[in-house]
Amino acid sequence: MSREEIRAVYAQGETAVIELVESLLQRIQALESRLDALEGKLSKDSKNSSKPPSGDGFGKRTQSLRGKSQKSSGGQDGHPGQTLEWCEQADEMIRHRVEHCAGCGLSLLEVPLEQVLSRQVHDLPEIKIKVREHQIELKKCPDCGHDNAGEFPSGVNSVVQYGPRVKGLMVYLMHGQLLPSERTVELLRELLGLEVSEGTLYNVGRQCYEALEAVTQQIQQLLLASPLIHFDETGLRVNGKLWWLHVACSAGLTHYFVHAKRGQAAMEAMEILPSYGGKAVHDGWASYALYTACAHFLCNAHHLRELQFILERYQQFWAFQMSLLLVTIYLEVETAKANKQTALSPEQLSAFETRYQAILEEGRQANPPLTVPGATPKPRGRPKKSPAQNLLGRLSTQKQSVLGFMYDFEVPFDNNQAERDIRMMKLKQKISGSFRSSEGAQVFCRIRGYFSTLRKQGHSVVEALVALFSGQSIPLLAQPE
Repeated sequence: MSREEIRAVYAQGETAVIELVESLLQRIQALESRLDALEGKLSKDSKNSSKPPSGDGFGKRTQSLRGKSQKSSGGQDGHPGQTLEWCEQADEMIRHRVEHCAGCGLSLLEVPLEQVLSRQVHDLPEIKIKVREHQIELKKCPDCGHDNAGEFPSGVNSVVQYGPRVKGLMVYLMHGQLLPSERTVELLRELLGLEVSEGTLYNVGRQCYEALEAVTQQIQQLLLASPLIHFDETGLRVNGKLWWLHVACSAGLTHYFVHAKRGQAAMEAMEILPSYGGKAVHDGWASYALYTACAHFLCNAHHLRELQFILERYQQFWAFQMSLLLVTIYLEVETAKANKQTALSPEQLSAFETRYQAILEEGRQANPPLTVPGATPKPRGRPKKSPAQNLLGRLSTQKQSVLGFMYDFEVPFDNNQAERDIRMMKLKQKISGSFRSSEGAQVFCRIRGYFSTLRKQGHSVVEALVALFSGQSIPLLAQPE
């Protein structure tokens, strides 16, 4: 605003000057809010928010929320360790004989042995494809003239085809070890001498996907019967667009589901949360709260990161006190579990609850409602809140969900189970960039969920794939105890 414009307003009287100052104050407040939001965004990284470590840039991460352990580095006392062990029954034995004396050249063929020293080499045999030809006989009965024929084994359907071990290896490399199709083709060519097209890899993956339909339904039913399920979601690129990968999992089961939406539409299509009546652990995404048949518990690892951000960005000490309290309660719960206790004492619960409420009150005093001098309240919408106020509101209104791990020892402190299960999907995206179609994403998710469940329940992924492509019964999944 120029001097002439200011003088013109001044000439209009006191009311015009007040209106001008109020409008300028509102604009300054809006700019300050915008600046604060931008600075807050720049201040966030993987240690004080939900941003992944890949978003930290090239700056070295030198601080961790995890305290320093009192244990020394390396293997701990009592750890059995692993080393290459002597095999009592070798597959092949080669005797290196001494036939002549190295000193005088005398023949030692008739000299008796004094001692035999042995060393073992663990190695792979020559890797080569084995072609097995199946033949059936055709015979005509000389009595009645009926034509009789033998039967090919189950699964032998084509004149020339790949066997179950080769197919299992294809699926394992692409969906288990996350190799892109081009590198899988290269590996099969160089290691096995197989000239396989990328189209063949996708066809075999599709065949595996279809064979696992009943298993996927079984995993869903077992999850619905689980007393506790972890939920999470993350972005996934499909055909150049942002889709969402959802996971529902437990200590022994994993189910992945890919959808174009993140919220309720995807959760309805996933068909787990709408029918679930147990304990649901998640990160507090608003859509989860729409389902009231189950009990909800929030991930405190997220809260610790948010509290760290409040402490770093706004220097509010109550955030440190709340972090310390949550970690203290966690340690008390873990100590009680180690001592075979099933709950904290009423005195402990009362003391922790009192301290929790006192810290919340300190936080409220440090974060009064945001107001703009002279501004007219908006007739619609929620009043604007700072990150600290949003966090305080959640910690206050959802206290039972935040402290669920304190009241119920079956409830975990965080949602790390889901975050661990979803981490490999992010690695897949880093390697391959994105999925070219929704069908490809669905194939990968179903197969990967089966692999994760197999590993959790102690089954061999490779053996399960061989059984699947052989037409045999695949490992029966069970509800972990």
